[in-house]
Amino acid sequence: MGLFDSLKRGLERSREALNEVFYFGGEVDESFWEELEDTLVMGDMGGEIAMRVTDDLRETAARKNLKTAEQLRGALAERLSEFFVEPAFDIFDDTPSCVLFVGINGAGKTTTVGKIASAEAHAGKNVVIGSADTFRAAAIEQLDVWGQRAGVPVIKRDRGSDPASVCYDVLDEADKRGSDLVLIDTAGRLHSSPELMRELAKVVKVTRKRAEACSSGPMPVHVVLVIDSATGQNGLSQAQEFNESLGLDGIIMTKLDGTAKGGIALAVAEQLKLPIYRIGVGEQVEDLQRFDARAFCRALVGLED
Repeated sequence: MGLFDSLKRGLERSREALNEVFYFGGEVDESFWEELEDTLVMGDMGGEIAMRVTDDLRETAARKNLKTAEQLRGALAERLSEFFVEPAFDIFDDTPSCVLFVGINGAGKTTTVGKIASAEAHAGKNVVIGSADTFRAAAIEQLDVWGQRAGVPVIKRDRGSDPASVCYDVLDEADKRGSDLVLIDTAGRLHSSPELMRELAKVVKVTRKRAEACSSGPMPVHVVLVIDSATGQNGLSQAQEFNESLGLDGIIMTKLDGTAKGGIALAVAEQLKLPIYRIGVGEQVEDLQRFDARAFCRALVGLED
């Protein structure tokens, strides 16, 4: 299954809701606009974005003399795609690079680290995985399995070890091995807990300090938030809190498997002005794809690629 087909499957819930608006809307009248705005709000985009998109589409319809709902489908996809931020570069391709994966428990951080490690090692990168989630034993075991599959070393310490110290050790080992890509899994953090967020900020600070001292030159450190797409508007709250505490560099959206509505991706991109680097549309390694705003928005509104 190609990326676009996977996106269509993952965005099925939102796409079907929008299809009802377009298929049964017929003429573009006031009831069409009201239904469209309501559907966008229910798709987890949030009221502000839904209102802006609807107002802009009204203007487009008047300017281009678009009289039927179906004629506006392409204009909607184009408008939605404008909310996304294009990354200046890919942090997994442009190496050397150290990426810290943060987020709440259950977002899919550990699996995401494993999938990216596997894909990048297969592409020829010298990858090291760091297991800084020292509170959840299963996280270390999961990374061990991913590391074995990908032929990538996993640097870990005993359960309960200080996460910042683990990150320091990971960079030490990566420096010795001449690794060009370091992927570090961190423990799930409740964004509503200031104390836990301060601990995570310490992890980021220590990692950056050690990365500056790499023998081959400073290694850039990027902080990426992993969000479960099905969390809806709560995902936006997570993103805002993590960004305020850590200064995020980008987002990865996971679990776009048909239960998620998809609109949260727009809300996060618009509010934080951050790029989405990857999007998860399935369980396999190849299902963690580079984010393509155009393809995403066309799949969301029910257009073919």
